[in-house]
Amino acid sequence: MTLGEIVERKRKSAADTRGELLRAARRRFLDESYENVGLRDIARDVGVDVALVSRYFGSKEQLFREVLRGGKEKFDAGLPVADLPAYLVSMLTQTDASADVEHVEKMLISLRSASSPVASRLVREAIEGDVLEPLSALIGGEDPEVRASLILAVLMGTTILRTVMSVEPMCDGCPDTMRARLLRLFEAALADR
Repeated sequence: MTLGEIVERKRKSAADTRGELLRAARRRFLDESYENVGLRDIARDVGVDVALVSRYFGSKEQLFREVLRGGKEKFDAGLPVADLPAYLVSMLTQTDASADVEHVEKMLISLRSASSPVASRLVREAIEGDVLEPLSALIGGEDPEVRASLILAVLMGTTILRTVMSVEPMCDGCPDTMRARLLRLFEAALADR
């Protein structure tokens, strides 16, 4: 084995370990509040020394930030504002349940840790930086922050009712009437006046 192959193998191993730590942290934060999750527990779940968690993430706060981000970048629909309502409706009404899992898990992690001052600050920062600010910039016009917040409220509320609470008819395949009403909600939230 060449020196380059050894270095590459180590690099892959480090990336794999980092990924395992993120997955273990996600599971822990899903099951317990931020305050009850310890870095030692996460390290033990992966079978590594706790110092490695600190080496890869720096702190529990940074690890929590990365779990909230989930490898995703900031909100960017990559389409004109006029097409945004239909895009948002399609996000909410997709039938592929696996596509919802990551969003639902982030929401559950956020809700489970809401009583923690540290975690609630980190959740707010993630929502503002990754969703509200880019969405506000995209929609522009008058009161873009208010309109972006209304959009997020509809997205979060609908997601909770559909996936966590299983409230009918929200989780009943989203009939056309539901889609039409959601479309009007998003159009109203996006309206400049």
